[in-house]
Amino acid sequence: MSDMTGEHPDSGETWLGLLRGPLPVEHAGQWVVRPDCGAVVLFSGTARDHSPGVEGVTRLDYEAYEEHVEASLATIEAEARAKWPVLGRVVLLHRVGEVAVGESSVVVAVSAPHRQEAFEAARWCIDTLKDTAPIWKREVVGDDAAGVASP
Repeated sequence: MSDMTGEHPDSGETWLGLLRGPLPVEHAGQWVVRPDCGAVVLFSGTARDHSPGVEGVTRLDYEAYEEHVEASLATIEAEARAKWPVLGRVVLLHRVGEVAVGESSVVVAVSAPHRQEAFEAARWCIDTLKDTAPIWKREVVGDDAAGVASP
């Protein structure tokens, strides 16, 4: 993936990345702000201590088919811009490796002139990313190194 550092691009309207460390959630929300866009929607998906039927999750482990993630994120961004041509900036960042409970594993941020397009686009982006990006998580319960696989 081209951006494993978490640094936003120096130019352009899109920031895509697969990172091995903490995600720059606040920075992503600030980066999408543009003077012509009155709406910013930021979604941060954080690791929680449970899922349906699984209690006591201590961390998530994410793996990705890294060679294909960048293309997948770029496709999502391009499709979002086709559906909502008014979008300003778009951020799609995902983390790989260990993610502690309470830490962010995915960030989607968009700006648009108005809130309706921003909310719709952000929701569509996170749903599509979860459904299509070649990224998998494993829930670790206690000290269980095997974990519990999840989509």
